[in-house]
Amino acid sequence: MELDISAIIDGYAQGYFLMANDNGALDWYSSRQRAIIPLDERFRYPKSLQRILNQERFSVAINRDFKSVVAGCANRETTWISPQLREIYWALYEAGWAFSFETWLGDELAGGILGIAIGGAFIGESMFFRIPDGSKVAMVKLVERLRSRGFILFDAQMTNPHLERFGAYLIKDQEYQVLLRQALRLPCAFDRLN
Repeated sequence: MELDISAIIDGYAQGYFLMANDNGALDWYSSRQRAIIPLDERFRYPKSLQRILNQERFSVAINRDFKSVVAGCANRETTWISPQLREIYWALYEAGWAFSFETWLGDELAGGILGIAIGGAFIGESMFFRIPDGSKVAMVKLVERLRSRGFILFDAQMTNPHLERFGAYLIKDQEYQVLLRQALRLPCAFDRLN
């Protein structure tokens, strides 16, 4: 796939996402249903996590170590994050579209979420943790940030039992497209912690 940032952002803005197949070839995909992380009162998390949040052990950062977050997301037995997709994420990061939302325990990267922000849509690509609760705290803090910045869509692409614990739910592609178009019209800014 040729590295054309505007074409890549256009693909995401049309509701597609990039993945490498088992052979490492990169292609665009869509789904009849999309997993959404709610940004309203439907967002939830385990009570045990509230105790962790209250301890304020973790700090959060944006793009402090983008490459390590991408590497952490790709470091699993089977991954759709090929070397070529890593290059694309880096180019999107340099162009101001891709972000890593990170949790830190002192000077150690605890976990993070990789995503692409377009208008009022945050398209979550992957998440990982190195320290227990690192990615869970990142999820809660990321949702708080998206809410405070006026985002209306947190696209998780596909769901799993872990995301369902946070209230993730599926919507049909037609409904997703409507929500995506609404989100793209919003002038939201994700960067800078303030």
